[in-house]
Formats: sequence, structure tokens, C-alpha cells
Amino acid sequence: MKITYTLSSYLAKRYAINLLILLLGLLAVIYLFDTVELIRRASKRGDVPITLLFQMSLLKLPEVGQTIFPFAVLFSAMYTFWQLTRQYELIVVRASGFSVWQFLLPISVVGILFGVLQMVVINPVGATLIGKFEELERTHLKKQKNQIAVFQEGLWLKQAILIEAEIPKEQMGIEKPDLIEGYVIVHAQKVVQPEWKLKNVTVFYFTRTNDFLQRVDAKSARLDKDFWILKDVIIHKNGFSRENDNNYKVPTTLTINDIQESFSSPKSMSFWKLPAYIQTLEQAGFDATRLKVYYQSLLSQPLMFCAMILIAATVSMRPPRSKGAFGMIASGVFIGFLVFFLSNFLQTLGASQQIPVSLAAWTPALIAFLLGLSVMMNIEDG
Repeated sequence: MKITYTLSSYLAKRYAINLLILLLGLLAVIYLFDTVELIRRASKRGDVPITLLFQMSLLKLPEVGQTIFPFAVLFSAMYTFWQLTRQYELIVVRASGFSVWQFLLPISVVGILFGVLQMVVINPVGATLIGKFEELERTHLKKQKNQIAVFQEGLWLKQAILIEAEIPKEQMGIEKPDLIEGYVIVHAQKVVQPEWKLKNVTVFYFTRTNDFLQRVDAKSARLDKDFWILKDVIIHKNGFSRENDNNYKVPTTLTINDIQESFSSPKSMSFWKLPAYIQTLEQAGFDATRLKVYYQSLLSQPLMFCAMILIAATVSMRPPRSKGAFGMIASGVFIGFLVFFLSNFLQTLGASQQIPVSLAAWTPALIAFLLGLSVMMNIEDG
């Protein structure tokens, strides 16, 4: 028999409502815990208003919430099938001549559409909001002034330093000290890894009031402890240029980990911008494997959500009086967490280039889908 539109819309609506309610509940719990954690961190500062912490937790919510989306899809599907079975609705549907695949189809379509929605809408919104959260966190909680960005023109760094400079006292507004507060902007056209050697480097010096002091050009630079060490340097200052073949040092508080985490954090990148950003990183000489794995995992989300629904069906659609229902549901929860940890493990292997990117991103979804499909084919007798 061909399933009717009325039945399909009823099943899809029933599942969508359960999914929405469960998502709102889980997000509320996450928001509560994140807010408590931010309050704990802010208590060490003493100057962060509580309203800002509530705002920061809200900005972080869409990105953190995406982690629990597969669980929400799985648990809401299990609850939906349990409801339909307890009320004998699935039994009536099966007795009417419909196969399990026919009433699974509308629920699976909702899961797939939700995966597409996460990929093209929720992820970009979450990336934008988490970027604002990280900016507020860096300013109010970490008190960091370093800024790092990668473009097609290369790597750009901005950091606060103390500068030895000779500038007029009238320009400073204070008596001339030996060291003045300012910042430098470092630009490198290319980065050679794993040595972390910058090529074709330019350093711009500014005072705290944005007055330009000098420019330093170098053929290369490397990050040493607390310093950028520049080679083959030409210093441009007060309209004159002079060469400096010795090691020219620029103080810094940055580490290699700081730079890597700042520009290659997948969670802060929108799905739509990831391909171009991956290309930009590779052109600049950086390793973009972690971003590639993240991008492919986003593409696999619709398949993963469909697989979660199949797994939920295998453990939930049992007759109401059948024994062992609790054990079957517990096994479904176990399988869900197993898929989650397998996904994280394979993505870690992919990011470290121990397995191919496609294998790391798509294997968990494919395994879960084929597992649910094979079990449903074994238990289906219609």
C-alpha cells in the first residue's frame, strides 16, 4: 500500500515536536551550566558584569548545542517510536499493510532536513556568535590583546609591546620614557612548517595612540621563546633606511599553540566560508587538515541523523507487552554514545593525518547507517 500524505505528515509532525521539545530542554541545561562556569571564571576578575556573562553564555549556546544534536535526534526518535507503540498506532499501521520503511520515511526526512538546516543555517549562525563570544572572552576574561588573522596576502599578527623609541615629548603628552607602550603589526607572506619560519616579513611599529614609529623588513623570521628573531633586516625610520644583518628581536607573548588555535579553530568558521578559508591557509603554508575534517563531518550530518533514526527504530519498535524493552532502549543509548566517541576518535586521527580526511569524517555516519539498516532488514517481515 502507498502511504498517505495525512499519515506521513502526522508522523513527521509528531517527531518534529518531540525533537524540538527535547532540544529546548537540553539547550536550557547547557545554558545553565555554561553560565555557572562563566560566573566562576569571572569571579577571579571581579570587574565583569553579570549581564555580560549571561550574554556570553547565550552567544556560545548555538555552537555548543550542535554537539548534542545527534543525541537529540536519537533520543527524540526513540521516544516517538515508544509513544506510537505504547498507543498501538504502529501496530494498527502495520496491520493496515504498511511496511516499516513507509512509516520510517517521513521521520527520516525530518532528520535529514534537520541535518541540512544545521549545516547551512545553524552552523553559520553559531560560527558568527562564537566569534563574538571569543572576542568578549579574550577582552574580559583572558585580558589578551593579541590578534591573529590569515588572508590570501599571508599571515597578520597584532600584539602589544613596550617600544624603545625617540619621539617628541609634545607628541606623547608625557615626559619621554625609555620604553613606551605601543603595539606592532607583523605581516608574513608565507609560513614554512613544521619549522614555523616566516618568509618576507614586515613589522610596523605604532604607539598606543596609533602614531607610526618605524617599519622593519626582513627576509625571514622564526618564533623563539618570548621573541620573533628576524634575519636580513632593513629598518625604515624617520625617512632613512639602514641594514641590520644581526639577529633583530621583536618581543612577543605569543606561542605556536596560540597562533594555531586562533586561526584554525573549526568552530569559529562558517560552513559557507570553510572551502575558501582552507584554500587560503594552504596558500599561506599552514596545515588545514583539521578544517577539512570538520567540513566533511558537517557534510555527513544529514546521513548521521538518518542513521540515528534507524538505530532508534531498531530498539524502540517492540510490542508493548514484550519483555526486555528497557534493555533494548539502553542498548540504543549505548550505541549512540559509541558512535559519538568513534566519531571523535576518527576525527582526531584524521586531523593528525593518520587516516584520510574522508574516512575520518564519513565512517561513523556510514557505520551507524549500515548498522541500523541491516538490523531493520532482519526484523522487517512486511
